[in-house]
Amino acid sequence: MKPQNPIVTRFKKNPILTREDVPYPVATVHNAGVVKHDDRYIMLFRSHLRNGRSIIGRADSEDGLSFKVDPQPFLLPANDGVFAEYEAFGVEDLRICPVEDCYLLTYSAYSRHGVRIALARTWDFEKVERITLITQADLRNVVIFPETFGGRYVRLDRPHSEISPWSIWISYSPDLVHWGDSRVIMKPAAYHWDEMKIGPGAPPLKTGKGWLHIYHGVFKTMSGTVYRLGAALHALDDPATVIGVSDQWILQPEDPWEVNGYVPNVVFTCGAVAENDGTVKIYWGGADTVMCAGTAVIQELVELCLTDSRPPM
Repeated sequence: MKPQNPIVTRFKKNPILTREDVPYPVATVHNAGVVKHDDRYIMLFRSHLRNGRSIIGRADSEDGLSFKVDPQPFLLPANDGVFAEYEAFGVEDLRICPVEDCYLLTYSAYSRHGVRIALARTWDFEKVERITLITQADLRNVVIFPETFGGRYVRLDRPHSEISPWSIWISYSPDLVHWGDSRVIMKPAAYHWDEMKIGPGAPPLKTGKGWLHIYHGVFKTMSGTVYRLGAALHALDDPATVIGVSDQWILQPEDPWEVNGYVPNVVFTCGAVAENDGTVKIYWGGADTVMCAGTAVIQELVELCLTDSRPPM
């Protein structure tokens, strides 16, 4: 039998970024938001310092595959004010959300109070303006849609809850500061590859048939958890409506640097870039240790959600 072609084609030179590429001392490079800005790819990656806490670095590329890291970190925990209290243990897993005329940055802020999401903004990736903390603890993985709906911003997030286990929720805001009208729209499926928990991955991409969202799902095994990537499609005019969720995963840990590392058996995405040729570059952290990249055909991902779909709830 002829092997099935992979849904996501890995870059042959993976991993594309490791700690050896960083000009300051770090233990890992992973879970990066990526966007195309002024015809260049900007990557904002997470790194563990040697004390175990995380910072965000920046790397640039002309082709989206060969990146050069800036000599200084992009975002460090704040030193004063309310952000300092809630970022004291590190900043992690940043997403870059292009909205209107700027880029909204959502990232996990860790402290003795738990983890919550901070919101910042940049226009040029040179200066960063912190806006506010937009969630309580314990909540992670916020991505903001690139358009407003009825004059309101819309986000996907993942509260930590064993009552409604690690599901994807939607929330709305008139001003990016006050969020509400929250409700669950997608849950893990029993004895499925994402049965333990799911969470938003890369910011949604607009297609002709809906908003394509690449998310992560987790399955618990006898030897630990496995993080994989899946695809979901949201209605163009109402992102709370999930049209379809691909029944199969689109990417799982296979390469040595995905199977073995700081956290074994993990592929975790915070960024994807749609290209003019109908493909999407997907970026993922391998085993919370290195950065990897691959490509997929957008229409194929959309069709998976429509024709080989499981219920979202």
